[in-house]
Amino acid sequence: MNQAPAPARRLFAPILAGASLRDRAIACAGALIGIMLTWLVCARFSAVGTTLPILIAPIGASAVLLFAVPASPLSQPWAVIGGNTVSAIIGVAVARLVHQPALAVGLAAGGAIFAMSILRCLHAPGGAVALTAVIGGPAIIGAGPWFAFMPVAVNSLVLVLAAWLFHRFSGHSYPHRATVPHARADATGPIFHPDAIDRALAELGETFDVSREDLDLLLQRAAIHDRAARGAGARRRNGS
Repeated sequence: MNQAPAPARRLFAPILAGASLRDRAIACAGALIGIMLTWLVCARFSAVGTTLPILIAPIGASAVLLFAVPASPLSQPWAVIGGNTVSAIIGVAVARLVHQPALAVGLAAGGAIFAMSILRCLHAPGGAVALTAVIGGPAIIGAGPWFAFMPVAVNSLVLVLAAWLFHRFSGHSYPHRATVPHARADATGPIFHPDAIDRALAELGETFDVSREDLDLLLQRAAIHDRAARGAGARRRNGS
């Protein structure tokens, strides 16, 4: 009979499927290095006398995605750079055109999600970037479109380059590409027809933070290990 894990064990259990202590340590080291490099590089290129921040707070959230879940579709280069920059542009436009605060913050966040979705660069911190453009204070509002370039676009670009360099040594692929399994559970073809996966996703009616290719790969690998486990079990039963 399976026992529920002890409270202490549940406290330290990984929230993300597949995460390990090693992966979490790598994520911490990556965020430390990535944010530090982003600050140092952007500080050198920041305009003298500007009142704009060298680093925007949502870049910290981008670092979580880039270094903790580099395989996520939300963590890929176009998602980070495009998502943050497009959201900044939306936020700047709303700040200039809408002067009712409650409506402005809602339009900024909603407009950013819509624009990122249409441009295929959905990135969760982009919503915070759009809000920063609206509520970030006179310096950010006064900078207008320049805010979308510096610090937002430059911050995002430098952080993505730092992640690309870091993951050359971390053991994770970035930009992420789904790998091909070494062996297939069924030599005649895929475990599931691609249309079956698409229909299952459509039936669930949910959006999952995993690419379709990675989902297909996960199902293939699970089927391979399932057959191996069933075969081992059958051999043990026959041997007994």
